[in-house]
Amino acid sequence: MNWKLLWATFGLIFLAELGDKTQLTTMALAAQSRAPLPVFIGAAVALSLTSLLGVLVGGVICQYIPAHYIKVGSGALFIVIGALLVSGRI
Repeated sequence: MNWKLLWATFGLIFLAELGDKTQLTTMALAAQSRAPLPVFIGAAVALSLTSLLGVLVGGVICQYIPAHYIKVGSGALFIVIGALLVSGRI
């Protein structure tokens, strides 16, 4: 097990998820329903499955496309989406 990679991944994902729309949505659902345990379990399973999907797809894509191109492409996509959000087009 690569513990350094595990903790780096945990730290990056944990910080990236703080205050995002998923966290705000789960907070609202827990407050509205007054049943935090089912909200926690549902959110944890959903986030785990989306992470699994990302890992599986990333593993397959890296077999065909070098990691450098994936990093550049994802960075460019974030910039484009950010520009579209700022301009009000999406």
